[in-house]
Amino acid sequence: MKKITAVVCVLLALSLLPVFAGGGADSGKKVLTMGSWRADDVEQMNRLLAEYQKVAPDVEIQFKPTNPADYNATLRLQLDSGTGPDLMYARSYETGQELFNAGFFADCTDIPGLMENFTASNLAPWQMPDGRMFAVPFAAVSHAVYYNKDVFEKEGLSVPSTWEEFLALCDTLQSRGYTVLANGLADEWDILECFFLGMLPNFIGGASERVKYETGEKALNDENFVAAYQAIADVAQYCPDGFEALTYNDSQILFNTQKAVMFVDGSWTAGVYDGAPFEWGVFAIPAPAGRQTAVCFHPDMAITMNAATKYPEEARAFLQWLCTEEGATIASQNLPVGYFPMINFPIELADPHANEFLSLNQGKETDARFVWPALMDLYAPMNQAVISLMKGQITAQEAADTVAAAKN
Repeated sequence: MKKITAVVCVLLALSLLPVFAGGGADSGKKVLTMGSWRADDVEQMNRLLAEYQKVAPDVEIQFKPTNPADYNATLRLQLDSGTGPDLMYARSYETGQELFNAGFFADCTDIPGLMENFTASNLAPWQMPDGRMFAVPFAAVSHAVYYNKDVFEKEGLSVPSTWEEFLALCDTLQSRGYTVLANGLADEWDILECFFLGMLPNFIGGASERVKYETGEKALNDENFVAAYQAIADVAQYCPDGFEALTYNDSQILFNTQKAVMFVDGSWTAGVYDGAPFEWGVFAIPAPAGRQTAVCFHPDMAITMNAATKYPEEARAFLQWLCTEEGATIASQNLPVGYFPMINFPIELADPHANEFLSLNQGKETDARFVWPALMDLYAPMNQAVISLMKGQITAQEAADTVAAAKN
């Protein structure tokens, strides 16, 4: 009995000793959290944050992502209740501006290096109308056509340089028994964001023309928009049988198993095909003959700090590090394949396919996804118009008229 009592006393004494590990309160280490919608990036971000801890050994930043579809609502709930993360991913344009105006995102304008080391176009998605910045640009994504190089070589085919050549290529592949495109409609967002918005600058022009549609100087049902809708309607015949019920994951599998020759998608998918048993590459969605091919290079994510964080100096120091060449280089080395640094410093990526994606921008105008800067209210109407159009339920003119009416 005395032995048991002695053991209990020892255990009790041990339990009262200070905790010196794992970022405990007595360790002197300050523990910050980072919110994100990138639930797939835990491994990469943990590596990046471990590298930062070498720079700031007294600070630990814990990456705590949320399911992408729930991020906006979950983050707002956390911020409203005072339980928001210290650092967090910030959506671009209106969605981010709303949280800044609500007082949740801190003013990042005077963070050293921010205004100097990023171009005006890369700052713009996280900039208020008065010039204040609410986040540090972190990564962009691109849109292109993935293609099976082995099939192209076998069939003696080449990368098309115009939209008309692209449709002819699709026709040739289909006539030779191939499923041409892996794209489907079931998840809805991807056919709009990856395909339609990816090709749209080829038909209506880049940023300078986009602004004219935003202000109403140009109509959303003009001949250029109708031509773009007709183009997306024209490719429906080259999608898999039953494409209406095909999910995004199904599409990835079709391309990865060589059951479809091409897949119009975003650069973030590049890592999925790392171990593909065939040679593949990417090419820019081509513009109609007589127009210049443009690339949808979308400013996808930035990182900001909570205006109410208990650790403003530590959060600010991390953001400042991301504005340096050292921080941006380490970040680029730990970003998932297909996410590209937006800082001005020349940073070489290790993955050849990532570099191939980036090379598509050379000599071409780039722009964000059309609705993001000022027309997010049109996202749902445009998405449904594209889907109905590809299902053959409406015409290109009707699609354009529907979306134009939704703006008025």
